[in-house]
Amino acid sequence: MSLTNFTIAEASAKLRAKEFSALELTEAYLKAIENARSLNAYIVTTPEKARDMAKVSDAKLAKGQGGALEGIPLGIKDLFATKGVHTQACSHILDGFKPGYESTVTQNLWDAGAVMLGKLNMDEFAMGSSNETSCYGPVSNPWRRKNSNTSLVPGGSSGGSASAVAAHLCAAATATDTGGSIRQPAAFTGTVGIKPTYGRVSRWGTVAFASSLDQAGPIARDVRDAAIMLKAMASVDPKDTTSINLPIPDYEAAIGKSIKGLRVGIPKEYRPSGLSSEINALWDKGAKWLKEQGAEIVEISLPHTKYALPAYYIVAPAEASSNLARYDGVRYGLRIAGDDLIDTYEKTRAAGFGREVQRRVLVGTYVLSAGYYDAYYVKAQKVRTLIKRDFDDAWNKVDVVLTPATPSPAFAPGEITDPVEMYLNDIFTVTVNMAGLPGIAVPAGLSESGLPLGLQLIGKPFDEETLFRTAYAIEQAAGRFTAPQWW
Repeated sequence: MSLTNFTIAEASAKLRAKEFSALELTEAYLKAIENARSLNAYIVTTPEKARDMAKVSDAKLAKGQGGALEGIPLGIKDLFATKGVHTQACSHILDGFKPGYESTVTQNLWDAGAVMLGKLNMDEFAMGSSNETSCYGPVSNPWRRKNSNTSLVPGGSSGGSASAVAAHLCAAATATDTGGSIRQPAAFTGTVGIKPTYGRVSRWGTVAFASSLDQAGPIARDVRDAAIMLKAMASVDPKDTTSINLPIPDYEAAIGKSIKGLRVGIPKEYRPSGLSSEINALWDKGAKWLKEQGAEIVEISLPHTKYALPAYYIVAPAEASSNLARYDGVRYGLRIAGDDLIDTYEKTRAAGFGREVQRRVLVGTYVLSAGYYDAYYVKAQKVRTLIKRDFDDAWNKVDVVLTPATPSPAFAPGEITDPVEMYLNDIFTVTVNMAGLPGIAVPAGLSESGLPLGLQLIGKPFDEETLFRTAYAIEQAAGRFTAPQWW
């Protein structure tokens, strides 16, 4: 059996039992990455750095020391600043940028003993649902439809993270979620992805898209690994004013606990007309599994759900327009000289930002402009308050909410060209970001065409433990799904 097939929990136990070394494990992953270049999951690998980190881990393990992730090789989404290593948010405008500092999330992982394999591909500035907007080209999903060689998207924006985890090119990966960018790619690749409560994980050193919505989390092979990863990533951080000073539970300890008596909400608004019978059936099956394990199924209403997607696509671009104003060709990254300062700004941004980023910046600038601010942005923020209130009311009746993760399985690159149709991929996920809640996507079955389908669980603020406990119950009922290797 290849060393890359072990989960974090399994690899950690074997490293401590001296069955293999961290260096051997790292070399196995580096070889797997080389053999899977066709997936385009990594944009930069850091083999020498990985080997050096693995040797340090081996020295610690030899003394019986080491952190929770000692010697575990990880992939890092290109949105996280990594000191002295390419950090570009997969955008041409950040050409050649290597930060002189480390993001809080990655520093936490290195402190826990993890090994960095490299930086993972993603949608440019995390804007996309298919990983087709990266300046490094699209990522391929390791999964293929039955009897088909057609390439499929891994979802976005954390497509490289999801693809790498599903193809066993890292033990787990960091990812970020602004409107579904952890949960949607996890669902498309048969992996587990959790978007924690807003404020649970520091955003410092992570390239900003929409500051009131962005949240980092892990993509992992199973629920236990996701719990181990989140424990290591989460921290209170004085450098991030939105970071919440609450104790971080031992998430792994919640796994395997009974869900007897747990009240599971099924929101009627998440059954839009035209929802595929396949997704509906999966959802019903998930509810049945939880009921069989002692949970109580409760129908609930989240009446403002229908306004979530349009409100999100006002709030997120507005914040993006503000955040991306710093990319001007003056201080770092791409610079295309113009006749004067304004001309330099314009030429640099025109060449540096891709079409989807330009589209969202234009939308965001428009909704923030004089005369439109009240009509759009202020109204969208009011809708956001109502969405949060819907959930607050629901928590009086239920402990967790069960919904589909995506409206369909993975699709082919170029299959969706209409931006609005692409945005509809986030229909089940954006409410979680708008309300600042935790949400987890867990594989629950295969489509008729043999592709992974995921279910989503939404939890109360800072109650990720219940999500892990419930997701594990679904995982146990559904079984595991591994992509057949073709690359």
